[in-house]
Amino acid sequence: MSLIPSLFSGRRSNVFDPFTLDAWDPFQGFFTPSALENASGSTARDIAAFTNARVDWKETPEAHVFKADLPGLKKEEVKVEVEDKDILQISGERSKENEEKSDKWHRVERASGKFMRRFKLPENAKMEEVKATMENGVLTVTVPKAPEKKPEVKSIDISG
Repeated sequence: MSLIPSLFSGRRSNVFDPFTLDAWDPFQGFFTPSALENASGSTARDIAAFTNARVDWKETPEAHVFKADLPGLKKEEVKVEVEDKDILQISGERSKENEEKSDKWHRVERASGKFMRRFKLPENAKMEEVKATMENGVLTVTVPKAPEKKPEVKSIDISG
């Protein structure tokens, strides 16, 4: 029984070896495309579309500005919604390209499927005044900020 794991053998089966490959792995096969296939037929590629909607969020003195890269999508395929008066939700769906039986694909890197991003906004966001524009595949959502309330200061006369 070797205490040093063999890095060159394909399989080790010593249960006392802490470096054994035969130990039970609760996540084995969990992140493979076949394991990610669910009842609705979505695959790892569809899930990638969900997470790949890249969004920048910056705060200016006047507003919170969100910019999302959504190349190839039309504004009709994107939804911008306000939920519970403090959550901004950007969602949409990129359609799969029609596949012909005679087509031979060499590489598929563009994701298709649904995507959704949600952002909890601070209390100073004016959710009733949200504006959105889409230009050249970039969605810009502007959420104006309420003016900062300055604390009311009251002078107190000192008696004595």
